[in-house]
Amino acid sequence: MLDGTVARQSPQSYTRSLPRKGKRKSPAGIATSDVTLSAHVARNADVFPQILDLHVPPGAVIADVTWGKGVFWQQVPKDRYVVHGSDIQTGTDCRDLPYSNGSHDCVVLDPPYMEGLFRRSRGHLAGAGNYAAFRNHYSDGKKTSEGGPKYHAAVLDLYFRAGREAHRVLRDGGILIVKCQDEVSANQQRLTHIEITNEFAQIGFYAKDLFVLVRTNRPAMSRMLHQEHARKNHSYFLVFMKLTPGKSHRTSERGRAEMAALRAK
Repeated sequence: MLDGTVARQSPQSYTRSLPRKGKRKSPAGIATSDVTLSAHVARNADVFPQILDLHVPPGAVIADVTWGKGVFWQQVPKDRYVVHGSDIQTGTDCRDLPYSNGSHDCVVLDPPYMEGLFRRSRGHLAGAGNYAAFRNHYSDGKKTSEGGPKYHAAVLDLYFRAGREAHRVLRDGGILIVKCQDEVSANQQRLTHIEITNEFAQIGFYAKDLFVLVRTNRPAMSRMLHQEHARKNHSYFLVFMKLTPGKSHRTSERGRAEMAALRAK
């Protein structure tokens, strides 16, 4: 108004003066329960293909550096990936791989996650009898060297050194699939999956996914006098992505998706 007073605007006229928003977009996608789940009462061979389907595109070059008897791959079509399987039995140590830098799209790591395979005395090593395959494929069957880590620290040392080697041979945006299990060592809870995740973050990995695998049978305990802790009947598949130096995990993910698209052509 010319006299300095302010004309009041009715709510209706104020609403009309606001800029009109565009038509609301309908969200994409469909409602479904047919999704990959994070927890399973199943075997390794049942869950592993689902992890690959979700995180590793067909045609990828994969190094399974703790091959053993190839149990993980029992239900994976042989022509879907290019797989390089190795372990101690084939003369390849997961901490010293024969591959060049950035040569693989995915690495699979499943070393011994029980401290019994890391003892100062050969006679005290786990993996005898029905479990001899553990020694044959995942351990060199030798006692832990003097001056080196022992017990649970030796388990972590193997994971950490193998993780650094996996980081070297993976392309930027590449996937590392790690199998592990928590344990009680020296009567203390050791949450191995958290210890690995924290260390791998320092190496340059992004923790992308986690799968919980519950045993289909009940574990037994020998010579139990008094139970102090719940018996572990679950293990983990951890899925890590190698970050592109100086980039976020989203940028690294886009780079991996672009590479997968090129392979599909």
